[in-house]
This record gives sequence, C-alpha cells and structure tokens, in this order.
Amino acid sequence: MTMSSTGGRRKPPTIHDVAREAGVSRGTVSRVLNGGHYVSPSAAEAVDAAIRKTGYVVNRHARSLITGRSDSVGFLLTEPQERFFEDPNFNVLLRGCTQALAAHDVPLLLMLAGTDDERRRITRYITAGHVDGVLLVSSHSGDPVAEELRAAGVPLVACGKPIGLGSKVSYVAADDRDGARDMVRHLLALGRRRIGVVTGPLDTPGGVERLAGYREVLAEAGVEADERLVVSGDYSRASGEAGAERLLARAPDVDAVFVASDLMAQGVLTALQRAGRRVPEDVAVGGFDDSPAAVAASPELTTIRQPWDRISTEMVRVLLAQIGGEDPAAVILPTELVKRDST
Repeated sequence: MTMSSTGGRRKPPTIHDVAREAGVSRGTVSRVLNGGHYVSPSAAEAVDAAIRKTGYVVNRHARSLITGRSDSVGFLLTEPQERFFEDPNFNVLLRGCTQALAAHDVPLLLMLAGTDDERRRITRYITAGHVDGVLLVSSHSGDPVAEELRAAGVPLVACGKPIGLGSKVSYVAADDRDGARDMVRHLLALGRRRIGVVTGPLDTPGGVERLAGYREVLAEAGVEADERLVVSGDYSRASGEAGAERLLARAPDVDAVFVASDLMAQGVLTALQRAGRRVPEDVAVGGFDDSPAAVAASPELTTIRQPWDRISTEMVRVLLAQIGGEDPAAVILPTELVKRDST
C-alpha cells in the first residue's frame, strides 16, 4: 500500500499496483478481473498472486460504470416476511445460494415481496438494473413478477417450475411428483389404506406436483379416491394443524397422512396428539423437504429429502450462465425417502 501525502493513512492498492507487482500491463490485469479472456495461464497466475499480496479489492462501482453490470444478484422471495422467518427451507436455500455466489465473488441481495405494492417496488428496482439477475423463490400462479422480469430481459432462475411459463423461464426443481409417489408407496407398504393428504398451495408447482403424485400412486394401487381425504395448506405449521383437524372431522378412520412440507407436518402431529391419536401406531405421518423441522418434530419425521445444496448450486450456475448470454435451462433433481419414527 502507498502512503497519502497528507499523513500516515494508507491508500488502498490500485490496479496499477497489481500490474506493477505482477510485472504485466494494466490491461492484462483488467482482462483477468473481467473473466481472464485472452490471458495466458502464467500471466493470470501472476495477477492472482499479486492481488493476494497487495490486498487489492475490486471497485465494483467503477467496474459497473464500464461494464453496465451491478456485479450482484437478487434473491427474491414472493411471500410475506413472516414466512421467511418461520419456514426453514428459505433460510437453507438462501445460505446455499450465498455460498455458491461467494465462490464467484458475487454478493447476494435478499428481497422480500409479499404484497402487491412490495412486488411492484421490487420489480421497478430490479428492472432499473440494480442487480444482474434474480433467483426467484416461491412463485405463485397469477403472480406477475416472473413474467414481468422475463419480458424486461432480466436473467431469472426460479426455484420450482413457474406455473404457466413453461420453457420461457429457467428453473431448478426437485422431482416433487416422484418424491410424493415414493412417500405414498411407503405408506401403502406399511399396510395403510386410508391415507389423507395435506397439500401445499395449489397455485404453486410443488403443491400441484405433490398432490398429483399422491393421486397417481393410490390409483395404481387400486385404492378408491376419496376427496374427503384431501385438504389444502399453505406450507405453514398452522395450516398443517388446521388441515389435520379437517381430516379427522371428515374421515375419522384416517390411518396415515402425507403432508406436503415438514413444517405443516409438525402442525399435523400437534393436532393428532391433541385428538388422542398415537403416531405412528394409529396414524402414520410422512412429510416433505427433510428440513430442520423434520428432526425437530416429535416423533422425528419420515420425509422426502430435497437436495437443497444441489438446488442452490444449480440455481446459481444456471443464472450466471444466463447472465453470460446462454439460453434458459431447466434442471430437475431426484429426491430421496428418509425413514424415521413417524411411520
């Protein structure tokens, strides 16, 4: 570092200091910082070593003026703020995306937009160019955010396939339908025949696909469909508790419940225990996600594991590729049945 002319305060190292330390031109350093194109491996290695030695930090504001990019990415959750703090899945996904972007030295901005006004403000902010792309979480059908961002040319990757947008938007998803099939097959293999379901919101891809998997397996097994065994929830614990109460009122002989999220399953367990039903002896309960809520439940939940680490890594990979000019892509990842004490 160099000393200022007005005192002992050190100036931060500049790109010129890096070039001098590496023995290369300023242009070579600039090319390394902007992706390493047309730079020899030896020169790139010398620049990297010089950056470490000098402690040089990229001036993102200055670089954005040159490149037209913000060098940041938005993590947009279109749910009420309290859901972010209640549902552990959002925090797991946020942490994974933050870590994946850190490997590329790209900061992540958390954006919460649970109301129409918030969504309008956030959409204006994004389309003004304040972020280079968006990781969209929990998109409901009829929610205009994904379509508006796509129409504005903003690189976008959704967690789960956005309903109604087909191949127009990149997405990364666990195989919700196959995971649901695995859970219902497991419950049937235990001898359960009156299997209820508490669905996720049916305007979300996970809600739709998990219900479809449940219905498909019952049909394959020749179990007569009974709509009294189907109740809807919104992925909150309270909706799971209310859903179980509705199930018990409609079908007192229910002997198993497939619940479309672990957090809702915690609520189901509460309602069953209050009604004097033993789990799993009287009613087996299976969740979905393998979130921290699964092991915090009593008894611990049999559930479907979503590969959250891979989901977050793939969302970041696909988004950065799209920012770099590649076409939209879709990635569907396998799930896994995890057996615990609730079945």
